Amino acid sequence: MRPMSIDVPDPAHADGWLRVSGDLSVPGLVSMADLRALPQWTVEVGFACRTSGTRHHRFTGPLLLDVARAAGPVFDACERKDRLRFLVSVLGRDGHHAVLSWGEIDPEFGDVPVLVGVRMDDADLDAYGPHLVVPGDRCGGRHISEVVEIRVCADARLWGRNL
Repeated sequence: MRPMSIDVPDPAHADGWLRVSGDLSVPGLVSMADLRALPQWTVEVGFACRTSGTRHHRFTGPLLLDVARAAGPVFDACERKDRLRFLVSVLGRDGHHAVLSWGEIDPEFGDVPVLVGVRMDDADLDAYGPHLVVPGDRCGGRHISEVVEIRVCADARLWGRNL
């Protein structure tokens, strides 16, 4: 069941800007140029679509991990595994969203090279905004087009307490 209301950022950010929010020391807006200034990775993915069969694409962009780290997640520096309590939720302009665990994208744990794609099939995505690309997803269910927000939060709210 889809949520009835989603906090989609202001349409003024439709030109490729996205909001990075949550339990961060430096939340804010990130432009396509900011994303391109981070180290770039390229992945080739295939999505098994029910209606059109398998579609293959090549995406280039920074790692989601690097985008999130640049905003300064508020991990407990004295506790190595504290970051495993964090979730990363990515929201698209159309309301489609996906949640990943920090451990899934962290190189010391799952090390999945999830991208915030700024190019698809050698074409810039400036007119559409960045895409979330999760290599290994067979049907592309966590592929988010036109990302408008990345939210990094500790899981304390899931358990009903402030940690």
